[in-house]
Amino acid sequence: MKKLFTLLLMASILTTSIFAQAKKAEAPKQMKDAKVVKMEPKKEMKKAEKKEMKADKKEAKAEVKAEKKEMKADEKEAKAAAAGTKLKADGTPDKRYKNNAANADGPKKKDGTPDMRFKANRTGAGNKKG
Repeated sequence: MKKLFTLLLMASILTTSIFAQAKKAEAPKQMKDAKVVKMEPKKEMKKAEKKEMKADKKEAKAEVKAEKKEMKADEKEAKAAAAGTKLKADGTPDKRYKNNAANADGPKKKDGTPDMRFKANRTGAGNKKG
């Protein structure tokens, strides 16, 4: 009789614990699903906002670069006007004009570099030929 009573008691405890655990396991799944559903629209909104912010930053950077290029071009033109030099389309001095010829002191080699055999092309008057 004692064995039957303990067996019945053990069976009832076991069944209640199984059902209790099953209900607890189902409840978090429902809550997780609910959280995921709530979070998805926020994530999509954040992604869209991030894309817009990135596009705005790119546009701002492009504007700054364009402004810098314009300023550099203006500076080159101002320098050329002050020196009285004429520039090519790319902004370099036009060597066809006499006032733009740089270091036309002495003879040059075929490649356009100064020929160091001549005294006029050397930096110091006291330098020896070498």
